Amino acid sequence: MNKIFRIICKSLLILFVLLVLYSLTQPVQWLGKISFYNWIFPGRERLPFGENPRIAYNFSLNNLDAMFASHKLHRAEKQDEDFRVLFIGDSSLWGTLLKPEETLPGRLDRQEMMIHGKKMKIQTYNLAYPTLALSKDLLILNRAIQYQPDLIVWSMTMESFPFDKQLSTALVENNLSEFLSIAQKTDLHAAWLPASITPDRYAMTLLGQRRDLADLIRLQLYGFMWAGTGIDQNYPSEYPKPMTDLDPDAMFHGIEGPYPDEMMEWDILSAAHRLAGPIPILIMNEPILMSHGKNSEIRYNFYYPRQAYDVWRETLLKTCKSNQWPVLDVWDVLPPSDFSNSAIHYDATGAEKIQKLLSDAMESILN
Repeated sequence: MNKIFRIICKSLLILFVLLVLYSLTQPVQWLGKISFYNWIFPGRERLPFGENPRIAYNFSLNNLDAMFASHKLHRAEKQDEDFRVLFIGDSSLWGTLLKPEETLPGRLDRQEMMIHGKKMKIQTYNLAYPTLALSKDLLILNRAIQYQPDLIVWSMTMESFPFDKQLSTALVENNLSEFLSIAQKTDLHAAWLPASITPDRYAMTLLGQRRDLADLIRLQLYGFMWAGTGIDQNYPSEYPKPMTDLDPDAMFHGIEGPYPDEMMEWDILSAAHRLAGPIPILIMNEPILMSHGKNSEIRYNFYYPRQAYDVWRETLLKTCKSNQWPVLDVWDVLPPSDFSNSAIHYDATGAEKIQKLLSDAMESILN
């Protein structure tokens, strides 16, 4: 009986020591860097995101190391004749309901372009992520610049600017320490940012991180299905179309009329340029659906009342001009028929039209 008791005590002691070591070393931080992608199976064309992994062979997680390690950019070799372009933005650029080759980055990949009098091959990488927040874009940009891009294309829309959007995305919320470090590095002073973070002791334990560890394993397992099918999202045969008959509501985020500049995160644009340094950033005001239905004289679409959007767009263009930031303003170039399931999600036909305009803009600013 005493022998059994001693064995139990030793086992519990060993378990306690292992749990303490786990809390101290936080292995989930470096386990994300271990990946079968770009080794046993190819890297993904897009950052992992999804809500139905059994169908899409893809799902959302918050480990940035694992997300980037799964992307084809992580091990991509840059040749002398290659011109590397990284794309950041939201779900319209990520390509909701689009196959990787139908997205803007996919259409531009491997095209030849004259750059500074020399013919070069465009090498594109899609680092967009399907949430609307400039803070999320800055977080991803911070990781992206280590891959030696020659150009950043940043697709954005008004919905990503309000203060109340910046911490609403799980990617920023779960990587807040890293974002605070970026804010300090780029001299970003934001009213919505906490001054410090109180450590969550439970979240640092094995029990608190069991979901994170399970996600790391699941991401590798779904890589086999991704490699065999190339599928990374669900492509339903039918989906709801965006609304064209709208409510007579002139409010944006609870405010009627122009949305106050002091409640929008314009400073992130400057922070991103400080972070990128000599790497040029081409800002793209992405297309939105312009309704011609009921109350379309009040609202462009579900997202935007006309007055609020027009004032925001004018401020965006003025800000880019005053800072000499190149900007491609394609907000109104697509008809309603070129949008899929949202007022900001354009389809393959729309992507093809935007690609031609974007190619011309890239060639212009690079020459």
